[in-house]
Amino acid sequence: MTTLIESEEHKALRSAVSALGSRYGRDYLTRTVAEGKPLTELWAEAGRLGYLGVNLPEAYGGGGGGITELAIVLEELGAAGSPLLMLVVSPAICGTVIARFGTEAQKRDWLPKLADGTGLMAFGITEPDAGSNSHRITTTARRDGTDWLLTGRKVFISGVDMADAVLIVGRTEDARTGRLKPCLFIVPTDAPGFQKRPIDMELSAAEKQFELVLDDVRLPADALVGDEDAGLLQLFAGLNPERVMTAAFAVGMGRYALARAVEYARDRTVWKTPIGAHQAIAHPLAQAHIELETARLMMQKAAHLYDAGDDIGAGEAANMAKYAAGEACVRAVDQAVHTLGGNGLTREYGLASLITAARVARIAPVSREMILNYVSHQTLGLPKSY
Repeated sequence: MTTLIESEEHKALRSAVSALGSRYGRDYLTRTVAEGKPLTELWAEAGRLGYLGVNLPEAYGGGGGGITELAIVLEELGAAGSPLLMLVVSPAICGTVIARFGTEAQKRDWLPKLADGTGLMAFGITEPDAGSNSHRITTTARRDGTDWLLTGRKVFISGVDMADAVLIVGRTEDARTGRLKPCLFIVPTDAPGFQKRPIDMELSAAEKQFELVLDDVRLPADALVGDEDAGLLQLFAGLNPERVMTAAFAVGMGRYALARAVEYARDRTVWKTPIGAHQAIAHPLAQAHIELETARLMMQKAAHLYDAGDDIGAGEAANMAKYAAGEACVRAVDQAVHTLGGNGLTREYGLASLITAARVARIAPVSREMILNYVSHQTLGLPKSY
């Protein structure tokens, strides 16, 4: 049964990760981004300390916890100013799918590397013409003897330059109906026919975005993850943790921005008292704190439901958590910048770059409008408009 009070183990994990994040901080992230490099040092140390694999099974080198624990890791790194976006992808999506549905060989091969950070896997679902409609995915896999041949395109795939492989969502033909059904494949990034092209982004982030072209990429039979006939179940086993982790990313970022604004409002004196004494400054910051804490509660509920094996309940809660956290993060960042005034736009205070970054949680991995669609017809029972 879930509780609103964190266990001592969770408090200890939160404290330890916060200490790690504070040793790196926002300066490390901005310096690394300016150099065009990934956050290699922080990723490697988080892996050595066991934080990257807290959700993966102990039998394969993980911590034996769940998405609840991994969300704590990402939230606290974000609150320290150095979030690791690939935590959403490599251990949360790919690690979860392989741990739940992979073959024994896939688990032995991938999970220890994902847990200690020596291996990294990206995730490829988004396509140029599919948008939020996963039923329009055109990346297809066809059999060629015992092998598979994978053809298609993917866009906005994070961290492909750092990844050893990409977990690709494709479609195969159902022999009984002739219809296409979703399937998941582990595709090495050095496979012949696998091409990546960086997408020029305005967003300042250590994790680059890529377009992928798959031109008859030949894969062995054991590249297929799980049951060929259970693609949707396996897909959503990864997408629900993705939404929870995106909420953790947003809550952490919002907490970082709010903390900088509160510190500034306590110290900045223009007339007789610090500006934080004025309700026009204090109340919006208090509201931002309330919204972030509310979003965190929904995130914790979603993580608990997922870890308890309630995929249906987790789906609803994960979508709502992602929505709430994205909205709270954007408002917290906006209010933080506004609190600092002109200083909020300077490099010295490091908040201006968050204006763009905060929007990621509203847009990806699913837009807030699609979440409202989901809640309106799945939760409230209203008819679909599409």
